[in-house]
Amino acid sequence: MEEIRSSTVLPAARQNVELLTADGQKLVGELALPVNAVPKTTLIMLHPLPTHGGFMDSHLIRKAANRLPALIGAAVFRFNTRGTASPQGTSTGKFEDGIGEAADVQAAVSFCRERGLPSAWLVGWSFGTELAIKYGPDHDIEGAILLSPPLHRATEADLRRWNEFKKPLIALVPELDEFLEPAAAKLRFSVVPHAEVIGYAEEKHLWVGEKATRKVLDKIAEITVPASSPLPTSY
Repeated sequence: MEEIRSSTVLPAARQNVELLTADGQKLVGELALPVNAVPKTTLIMLHPLPTHGGFMDSHLIRKAANRLPALIGAAVFRFNTRGTASPQGTSTGKFEDGIGEAADVQAAVSFCRERGLPSAWLVGWSFGTELAIKYGPDHDIEGAILLSPPLHRATEADLRRWNEFKKPLIALVPELDEFLEPAAAKLRFSVVPHAEVIGYAEEKHLWVGEKATRKVLDKIAEITVPASSPLPTSY
C-alpha cells in the first residue's frame, strides 16, 4: 500500500463525455466510475468561477474524481461549464454569470439520469455552490453539498426555495474564508431551517493542502455513503 497524496490517481473506469445543452452549447466532461462495481452514489461536481481560474480540474474536483470511485464506490461526473477551458478541453459558449449555466446543470443531471446513475448529489465549490443553490430544486437530486459558498449570486429567494424542496443543503465553510465566514454563513442560511453549516477551523476558501482536501472528501463521503468515512490515507 502507498500513501494517498495530492497527485494520486486511484483505479476507475474513466470516460470522456460531451454534453449538449438545451440551448445548443457543447460541454466537455469526464465520468469516473468504480471498476467492476455498481456505483453507490453519484457526485455531480460544479467548479469554481471560470473567470478566476475555476474549471473541472480545480484541485478538489479533480481529487474527488481521482479517489472517490475507488474509495467509496461513487460515480463522479465533472465538466466545464459554458465558455470554460481546462486540460480536458473547452466548452462552447461564454460565461453567463450563473444565468445561462442553468442549462449546463440541467444537461449534467439529465446525463447522469440517462446513464442510470443512482442517488445524484450536486457538489459545488465557490461559484459552483451558486449553481447548486439556484438550480438544485429544479432537479431530481438527493441534495447539495456546498464548499466555500460565497452567496454572491444566490439570493435569499433562491435559498428559500429549499424549504419547499426539503432536500439536504449542507455548507462546508472555512473559518478564514474571505468571502463568507461560518458565523455570517449561519445567519444567511438561517432562512432554510434544515440547512446545515459546518465550520472548519483554520481553513481558507481554496482548501489548500492535503489536510484540507481530506477534510472535504471525508465529509462528502460521510454524507453520501454513510459509514464510508473517514477515508483511508493509503491504498
